[in-house]
Amino acid sequence: MEKPCVVSLVFLLAAAAAVRGEDGAYIGVNIGTAMSSVPAPTQITTLLRSQNIRHVRLYDADPAMLAALANTGIRVIVSVPNEQLLAIGNSNATAANWVAHNVAAHFPSVNITAIAVGSEVLSAQPNAAPLLMPAMRYLQNALVAAALDRYIKVSTPHSSSIILDSFPPSQAFFNRSLDSVLVPMLKFLQSTGSPLMLNVYPYYDYMRSNGVIPLDYALFRPLPPNKEAVDANTLLHYTNVFDAVVDAAYFAMQYLNVTNVPVVVTETGWPHKGDPSSEPDATSDNADTYNSNLIRHVMNSTGTPKHPGMAVPTFIYELYDEDTRPGSTSEKYWGLFDMNGVPAYTLHLTGSGVLLANDTTNQTYCVAREGADAKMLQAALDWACGPGKVDCSPLMQGQPCYDPDTVEAHATYAFNAYYHGMGMGAGTCYFSGVAVVTTTDPSHGSCVYAGKNGTSLLNGTSLAPSSNSTEGGSAAHRAIGDVSSLVRIVSAALLFSVLVL
Repeated sequence: MEKPCVVSLVFLLAAAAAVRGEDGAYIGVNIGTAMSSVPAPTQITTLLRSQNIRHVRLYDADPAMLAALANTGIRVIVSVPNEQLLAIGNSNATAANWVAHNVAAHFPSVNITAIAVGSEVLSAQPNAAPLLMPAMRYLQNALVAAALDRYIKVSTPHSSSIILDSFPPSQAFFNRSLDSVLVPMLKFLQSTGSPLMLNVYPYYDYMRSNGVIPLDYALFRPLPPNKEAVDANTLLHYTNVFDAVVDAAYFAMQYLNVTNVPVVVTETGWPHKGDPSSEPDATSDNADTYNSNLIRHVMNSTGTPKHPGMAVPTFIYELYDEDTRPGSTSEKYWGLFDMNGVPAYTLHLTGSGVLLANDTTNQTYCVAREGADAKMLQAALDWACGPGKVDCSPLMQGQPCYDPDTVEAHATYAFNAYYHGMGMGAGTCYFSGVAVVTTTDPSHGSCVYAGKNGTSLLNGTSLAPSSNSTEGGSAAHRAIGDVSSLVRIVSAALLFSVLVL
């Protein structure tokens, strides 16, 4: 079902190169705008940079959002909305015009790495399926003509519901009624080095399994060996729904003799609030558990049982709660942040570094961004210790935080003091892009930083300078996973009824 929707998550350079390790494992975020008060594009990019989110997926190619993303280095997937498929799929010239206005006009200042053509077209709008491959080919032709095809890939996000008999994964196959589109599409992805984009929603699989799928299995929680799901054909052990669905996609492609197209998960997540009577598992605790475990799983390059150690680039759905989204209560509460940039709940990621460090319970710190320009760091340090009213006396020679005597180390101390003095508010760890939030305590020796065991060292209430905000943004869309197939649920039921003694 097609719905209005964010980022944040959500991309890739050459996705194949990413999976081969050139870009390594990463987490991105989808960005949607179904909000009563949409943050300005510059506010969105400030939040992205403060959270060190380096990959986003947009549900359109809004020029104001792309302008805000310019020169940030953030890798961006732009999208062709489903309603534009008819025009692009029927006209090479229209596709060329779309690329000229929405891609070439912004590249390379905006690091566009892929075009997502539609969203779950085969399941959400099957009547448009015949236009999908023509649209993808026409867009590819336009990229080739503009000499951008080596930088930007073309693919289309699919609902996992197009995979039938998905457990055990080794028996999975794509819905054969879609072969006329999927077979040439996979050959296209193979020939262009593009990924298979897949939306994976263990939340929906769990909710629609009527108790067959255990909650722990959906949430990546550790399972005892006798509770792991075992594929009887391969003897591979599965400890979570996410890996099982991704491997089902790989096996389904293998069934069609396609073995070298990487999977990129373009949407996944867990709602943090829902109707208590009908959505009791849409809770902050479960959202924290799922997304925290997901991030660790992906960033550790754990891979899947079929492809251990091979990165699965993944985009979390979504950056912001979208309070105007229709449907069930939970549809409004998939965001990592509310529309004001305040964490919707706490991600428990201590020790994970700077990625999505919105953990205000297990402690966050504001540090100098690695590789930041030294002159910009010095200017930000001077501001923090001057107009920012940070007490920088511990940085004086002979004081506990003087060593190491580097601009980066001193800036980190000042940035962190300002950040905590301002209550760790949204946008208070930015400093024109040279600061970033982390969960790693930078304290060392007798130099204790403001934070869990430190104290606020701010002497005033000045606000750090930031870019001027401009209003903008347009509606974005995503399609949620369709109801899991009866075969999938029956297979899972059989699996969990016999496994494992």
